[in-house]
Amino acid sequence: MKTEKSNDGAGPRCEAVSWIRFHRLARDLAFRIRDSGFRPDLILAISRGGYPPARIISDYLDIFDLVGIKVEHYHGTRKERLVRIPYPLTIPIDGRRLLLVDDVSDSGDTFEAVMHHLASQGTPAVIRSATLHHKSSSRFTPDYYAEKVSDWHWIVYPWAMVEDLTSLLRRMEPRPETVEQFAAALLRRHDLRLPRQALADVLDLERERAATRTPP
Repeated sequence: MKTEKSNDGAGPRCEAVSWIRFHRLARDLAFRIRDSGFRPDLILAISRGGYPPARIISDYLDIFDLVGIKVEHYHGTRKERLVRIPYPLTIPIDGRRLLLVDDVSDSGDTFEAVMHHLASQGTPAVIRSATLHHKSSSRFTPDYYAEKVSDWHWIVYPWAMVEDLTSLLRRMEPRPETVEQFAAALLRRHDLRLPRQALADVLDLERERAATRTPP
């Protein structure tokens, strides 16, 4: 993840995806998989971002075998140093047709880690991958994706809005105190426009955390 790219050097440019747009992307992705002729018998959702698109895909493809695999890589808009799979997959995958689903292929590290892990767990008949967004800078190209992102930027999905906004807020100096200040900073630093209620929620939650934080 290249977090230094931005319009003014203050932070990464961001794009917000609404719930409505997410559903359209997930539907498009499901039909791309269907039209390819591939019929998975097990969908693996990469936790946590892969859960929402995986559920929509399983609905459209009428596949009930949906499980998650947890990968720890990003925290908010900050990339952790190592990729970890804290809970190994325990179900048998020999001979199965697997579909890996995540929200985005960013650096490619997550998919590479999962593929390596699956190779140690069994011998599937086939493994294919799908994402809502594929960034052209990624080392890993999924078999299916709804949209290709040519100019790198951070994508804020609706299920991670509080986490991502909190990460951005904590990196702002001076720290915004009001919704209006927060909105102006997001627009100036990240070219990001979001509902005022979401910004108010993040500010309120941060105040609650600060009030309950144990002094050093």
